Amino acid sequence: MGEALYTIISQVRTVAGPCLTLLYPLYASIEAMESITKHDNEQWLAYWIIYSFLALIEIIIQPALETMSIWYDAKLVFVGWLVLPQFKGAAVLYKKFVREQIKKYNSKHGGRNLFQGRSKFMDFMHHKKEEVQDYYD
Repeated sequence: MGEALYTIISQVRTVAGPCLTLLYPLYASIEAMESITKHDNEQWLAYWIIYSFLALIEIIIQPALETMSIWYDAKLVFVGWLVLPQFKGAAVLYKKFVREQIKKYNSKHGGRNLFQGRSKFMDFMHHKKEEVQDYYD
């Protein structure tokens, strides 16, 4: 019985992970973009920023995470807190940590924006629509 229960839990985790980390946030982000009010955009932009950062950290410390059997479950609980509307954890984290770090950077550098003096790569990535359209014509 114990082995069958473990198999069922493993299967639920396999489906719950992508649903919680990608499918629901994708759906909610599209809903937020298409809604008349832009109030919920902050939550979903913050989610994708934090989730991207989490994914980068995971890639960097992957060997260490492989030794922690509880990592995947802890990540699911954390991402659940980030995405569930009852908590809006992504917006909370962004306001308390990310925004504060940007403010500190700006004040330390004389009010200069964090993204001033962008590289050529960033300029290339942020072409105006007309420039991109001209490129493809």
